[in-house]
Amino acid sequence: MTLDPVAFAQALIRRPSVTPADAGAMDVLQSALSDLGFACRRMPFEGIENLYARRGTSGPNLAFAGHMDVVPVGDAAAWTTGPFDAQIIDGVLYGRGAVDMKGSIAAWTAAVSRVLAKGEVSGSLSFLITGDEEGKAIHGTGPVVEALAAEGETIDHVVLGEPTSSARLGDQLKIGRRGSLNAWITVEGVQGHVAYPHQAANPIPVLIRLLAEIQAHVLDQGHPRFPASNLEVTTIDVDNPVTNVIPAKATARLNIRFNPLHDGDSLIAWLEGACAKAAMGFDGTVSLEPVLTGNAFITEPGPFVDVLAAAVKSVTGEAPILSTTGGISDARFLRKLCPVVELGLVGATMHAVDECTSVQEIEDLTRIYEQVILGYFAAL
Repeated sequence: MTLDPVAFAQALIRRPSVTPADAGAMDVLQSALSDLGFACRRMPFEGIENLYARRGTSGPNLAFAGHMDVVPVGDAAAWTTGPFDAQIIDGVLYGRGAVDMKGSIAAWTAAVSRVLAKGEVSGSLSFLITGDEEGKAIHGTGPVVEALAAEGETIDHVVLGEPTSSARLGDQLKIGRRGSLNAWITVEGVQGHVAYPHQAANPIPVLIRLLAEIQAHVLDQGHPRFPASNLEVTTIDVDNPVTNVIPAKATARLNIRFNPLHDGDSLIAWLEGACAKAAMGFDGTVSLEPVLTGNAFITEPGPFVDVLAAAVKSVTGEAPILSTTGGISDARFLRKLCPVVELGLVGATMHAVDECTSVQEIEDLTRIYEQVILGYFAAL
């Protein structure tokens, strides 16, 4: 049995799995995988549907990872077609999730069906699909990875199907991601009348000096495969509606996108030191609330990356570049298990009104994925 990747993508899109809903989308995938001989298990966390499916018991185990949840549609009336109708118009498939990332899930599933129609692979194939990537991402891939690791489940390599292609299909492989750290800084002083500053402790100048100091600090000059790390102040809030009151509190939020020259712990320690310094001599407090979204990582070029690059070139005729650009993804969790490379559809319309991809692109991605699977088990 082989699957039609476009028809399967349509079936998935027609399930409106807007985070955190599943709407039966995982059932559609599980049914197809069961028919292909996969042992499927649901791994729900706090009501979020996650699926781990494996075919085979020996190694190596090549996994495909992705997410079934999608972002809200926005203004449904602005869409060319119904956001979940999955209509094809002039060779283009429209629908929320077409690119991000039900199209790639369908392409990999169809590729697996084609490979298995030719014979068995010399190892195992698995799927790790979450329903919590577009939301808070705390009940999805992260806890599934932790549970699988605790059980001793071995996954040797992962292809993550995020829409990482830029201008054309397969023009880049995402071999790494920068880390991301959010931080909230709160300066609490003493409220008072502006005419009597000696009776108050104004938190605003303290916060301004602190932000200026950390903003001016050069984190690094860049990494061989990453740009320089950057810190951006994203909001400053005082919430003071009048002009004659020194406020009691001032807050700010910042984000640091960092390369592998840093990790979350070292950056948090640096920020804590800066906050402690800012509090010296101030009749108040300076506190830091950091939230590490993920550390930076890289999958160094080697046999695994070579297999994916060769598959792309065999279908498109062009070799991909190796990229570490962009934001964060579930690769930050998957890398705890094994090396990860991201390869998916062109992401130009992801999260947009009229999210869409061409039928030909889904077909070509299926061919690429088929070559990845065949090449992987031939080479590793």
